[in-house]
Amino acid sequence: MTALLQRELWTSWASLLRSYAAVHALGKSQHAVVEVSDDEILLRFGQRSSHFTAMEYIAPDGKALPFALTVNGRARIGDTEDEMDLTAERLASAIINA
Repeated sequence: MTALLQRELWTSWASLLRSYAAVHALGKSQHAVVEVSDDEILLRFGQRSSHFTAMEYIAPDGKALPFALTVNGRARIGDTEDEMDLTAERLASAIINA
């Protein structure tokens, strides 16, 4: 994967997380925060948070799993691979509605 493609996928992943977190936080007393840097994305809601690097996902419970964005626009966490938008929606829902 080229560096340019990796950067575009990373930006898209952050955008999806931000969008789905905002939707799931509607009507809640607090809002979700997505912080993005070149090498880390933090999704935070209240005391719960999850972290992403190019190679690792750290779940709200602290469990670390392998993470990758694939050249075909999918996200892989551990042994599970799905479309990026479906994965982002599922993770945002899980952290906000826990």
